[in-house]
Amino acid sequence: MGVHVVGTINVVSVLAMAPVIQPALGLNVAEFGLLATAYSLGQATGSVPAGITVDRVGIGRTLVGAMAGIACGSTLLAIAETLPISMLGMYFMGCGYCFTNPSTAKGVLEWFPQRRRATAMGAKQTGVPIGGVLAAGNGALATTVVFGLCCLALIERRSGPSERRPGFFSGFRDVFRDLNYGRFVLANFLYNFGQNNFFAFLTLFVTSAARGSQEFAGLCLGVTQATSAISRFGWGVVSDTVLGGRRKRLVVGIGAVSALLLAAMVFVSPGWGTYLVLLLAVGLGITIASYAGLMQTISVEAVEPRLAGSAVGYNMIGTHSGAIIGPPIFGALVDATGGYTGSWLLTAAVVGCGVLLLARGFREGRR
Repeated sequence: MGVHVVGTINVVSVLAMAPVIQPALGLNVAEFGLLATAYSLGQATGSVPAGITVDRVGIGRTLVGAMAGIACGSTLLAIAETLPISMLGMYFMGCGYCFTNPSTAKGVLEWFPQRRRATAMGAKQTGVPIGGVLAAGNGALATTVVFGLCCLALIERRSGPSERRPGFFSGFRDVFRDLNYGRFVLANFLYNFGQNNFFAFLTLFVTSAARGSQEFAGLCLGVTQATSAISRFGWGVVSDTVLGGRRKRLVVGIGAVSALLLAAMVFVSPGWGTYLVLLLAVGLGITIASYAGLMQTISVEAVEPRLAGSAVGYNMIGTHSGAIIGPPIFGALVDATGGYTGSWLLTAAVVGCGVLLLARGFREGRR
């Protein structure tokens, strides 16, 4: 949970200050979207090596490396004065953070029984919105370094003769051949297209379309993160208790509501629209911002335990590819049309496609 807090503090600090960063670097909307793309590109390119690494060297060592990567990216971003250097810092930050999801997801798989797994996964995922709430504060780099040292306590002490290990990519090949799991990865791509567009442009949208202040835009982002922190844990509890371990139907419902709320963003306007956007921020915090824990639980339960890290790494390729592609398309459409209507409707439609694919094309449970 702490790993996700630390990782999220770094990137959400950038998103929260979007109305300040954009003019400071002289960026248009599409160029600012490239910062989010660079971060997601780092996550996507490192996802497969991250999943394989945690399967081979263990959870603790992988998390120490993750914190080191995030710290390097944060340092570079802190001194950046141009878009290319800023993008490079975001890329290294993403490379570091991509090692956290396979590590923490495998930890939950190993440490918790099936009847409590989604609750535990939701609990550790609350670190993401908690980090978002804390992102307005200072000291992100120092926090990352200190917590990286704390992760040393999670390093497994190996004893006895070492086992013969299969080839580096053998586990990834096994999950890549599973077409059912491949459809699940594609659905994650479509869901995350919507989630990242929402987070990347929320503050800019509030200040331009609703004519809200920077402080109000920050409030909307903070409210989204706070409701997400509660919902990520709550959805896990619902999945484990009310639904008896069935996750898919809940994720499908969350996605369907998300698509409707994203489409409703087109009705936001100055004046009373500020109240509407705040309500939508709450609703999307409960839905599009909060499904990740359930998705990761489905991911580790869909394969053999020895392949959990590789499976999550493969899944993260789809997840972060949505984050790579989404913001530039959203921003370019805003620049081309002079408004946000088309971008929100496109985002809602893409999430809707993810809902249909997950509902009709994926079979839940270990094969």
